[in-house]
Amino acid sequence: MAANENCKALRVFAEEIRVQTLKTFQALGFGHVGGAMSIIETLAVLYGEEMKYDPKNPKWEDRDWLVMSKGHAGPALYATLALKGFFPKEELLTLNRGGTNLPSHCDRNKTTGIDMTTGSLGQGISAAAGVALGNRTDGRDSYTYLVVGDGECNEGQVWEGAMFASQFKLSNLILFVDSNKQQLDGYTKNIMDLGDIGAKFESFGFFTQRIDGHSVDEIKAAIQKAKASKDAPSCIVLNTVKGHGCTFAEGIEANHHMNFKPEQMAEALKAAEQALENARAAL
Repeated sequence: MAANENCKALRVFAEEIRVQTLKTFQALGFGHVGGAMSIIETLAVLYGEEMKYDPKNPKWEDRDWLVMSKGHAGPALYATLALKGFFPKEELLTLNRGGTNLPSHCDRNKTTGIDMTTGSLGQGISAAAGVALGNRTDGRDSYTYLVVGDGECNEGQVWEGAMFASQFKLSNLILFVDSNKQQLDGYTKNIMDLGDIGAKFESFGFFTQRIDGHSVDEIKAAIQKAKASKDAPSCIVLNTVKGHGCTFAEGIEANHHMNFKPEQMAEALKAAEQALENARAAL
């Protein structure tokens, strides 16, 4: 019963992140809407329950790390961090403006709570593997979580990093593939079809799972299974929809970086706020 209540609370947190992320985009009038929306449930589970962190001490050496390799999804991560008290929610309204601490892509030198600067796709796995190895070498009982996009997996560096992680048996590295089947300029199957990404990570020596990336229950269970795997890095392939939960972005092809009309965002926020209200009512 307690586990079920925890998952309901995580559902609420996911909807809170979604509302705050949309408000962040609303203030700017454009942005990387699609890829931010598709990883919100994963962020809710990580920051709502699984990760060790301290908003008052964001550089705590024994914390868990998150490397958002698909750094253009930063707005969803910023909303999560603000909701957890790393910085005031009002700062979300400065996204990508002059003098902001919230650039379009994640930057550890600007944003409190960001563990690694990312956005040049493919490089995040190298950074995450280095962090995981370093923390293990220093005897820290911590995990490094990594989010890559399925389109990002076109980059050869992803597979070099996968070889490294497997070679050094980095069981403290948990990699999520945001498999939303789209990338910057189209559908992944039409640009560079990687087929079964999970099978590829398995062939590189990863303990691999495939789940519904919008189910907090499945994400939570998959992380627990990954933590129980002690001899290899883990890969969790998230079956997601790009733009999930944003009425004007979900289900269309050109949803990577978008302009939108005020009335479109108003409609999207109304739907997201209703979903939040429904999730709260289910508690």
